[in-house]
Amino acid sequence: MKKAMPKEEQRVFFPSDRAKMIKALGKEALIENLRRMLMIRNFEIRAESAYQQGKVGGFFHAYIGQEAIQTAVLQAIGPNNWFATSYRCHALALLLGATQDELMAELYGRSTGNAKGRGGSMHFYTDRLLGGSGIVGGQIPIATGAGFTLKYQNNKDEVAICFLGDGAVAQGAFHESLNLAALWDLPCIYVIENNLWGMGTGVERAISVDRLAEDKAPGYGMKGYTFNGMDFFNCYAGFAHVFKEVKETSRPVLIEVVTERFRGHSISDPGLYRSKDTLKECMQRDPILILEQALIEAKMIDSEQVKQLDKIEKDRAVAAMKYAEESPWPNPVTLEEDVYAP
Repeated sequence: MKKAMPKEEQRVFFPSDRAKMIKALGKEALIENLRRMLMIRNFEIRAESAYQQGKVGGFFHAYIGQEAIQTAVLQAIGPNNWFATSYRCHALALLLGATQDELMAELYGRSTGNAKGRGGSMHFYTDRLLGGSGIVGGQIPIATGAGFTLKYQNNKDEVAICFLGDGAVAQGAFHESLNLAALWDLPCIYVIENNLWGMGTGVERAISVDRLAEDKAPGYGMKGYTFNGMDFFNCYAGFAHVFKEVKETSRPVLIEVVTERFRGHSISDPGLYRSKDTLKECMQRDPILILEQALIEAKMIDSEQVKQLDKIEKDRAVAAMKYAEESPWPNPVTLEEDVYAP
C-alpha cells in the first residue's frame, strides 16, 4: 500500500505574495473576482434546489468549494483562449460569458437553454468553451487538438487549457494526449483539479504518485506545478506564470490544483466516505471566505458590501430559475436537427 496523500500544509505550492498581488490587481479587479465567485456559488445552490424540487433531471455536478480555480484562470489568462472541461462545467461557462438564464434553462431542459435543452448539466458551451464532457477524460484529446490547431495556424497569442479531475489521470486518454502535446510542442495547459475524490474513491487509492503534476510531468518531458486551489491569490500567481511560460516556449505544462469539493461527487452522492468533521474542517478553507477576508483586511470592501454582492447574485440566480420555469419545452419535431451523421 502506498503512503497516504500529503496533507495540504505539507505540500509545496507555487510561491506567491498575496500583498504584492493585491496591490497589482487593485480594488476593482479583486471585487469583480469576488463577485464572480459569489455568482458561481449562488448559481450552483439555486440549481441544486431546482434539482431537489424535481425541475432538473439527469446528472448534476456542482463546483461548490472550487470557485477560486477557474475564476483565477480567467483573471490570469483572459477569455480569448480555448477551453475544455469535464462534466463539472457550470462555473467555466458562466465565467466565459454564458448567461445564468440560458444555463438554468438548459438544466431545466428548455428550448431557450444553452444547448436548446439537449445537453443538460454536463454539456455547456460558449464560443470559447469546447464543451463539458460527460466521459471521464474525454475532453483531454479535444483540448490537445485545440493546441494543435493553434500551432498549425502559428497563433502564438493563445493557448488551449484543459480542466480534468484527479480520477481522469488514470485514463489512457490522459497519457496519449500529454505524450503528443510534448512530442509536438503544443501550447497546452492541463489542469488537474484534485478535489481528492474520484467519485467515492480517495485519490491516494487510485493514483500511483503523491504529486499528480510534479511527479508525472517529467515522464512527458514537461514542467509540473502545484497550486493551492482554495486560495485565489496562489492560483492567480501560478496561472499567470504558466500562461506566460507556455506562450514563450510553446511547450505544454501540467498543473495540479489541490482543492476539495463541498458536495458529493454528484447530487445523488451523499458523500458517506468522508466524515462530517472532515467536511467541516475543509469548509473552513472556503475560497470565497479567504478572498473576502483578504479584501476586508486590505480595506477594499466591508462585510456589509459583501452581503449586498451576495444578495445581488442570489437574486440573479432566482430570476434565472423563473426564466427557465417559464421557457418553452423543445418541440419534438426539432429532435433530429443539428445532429451530425456522416
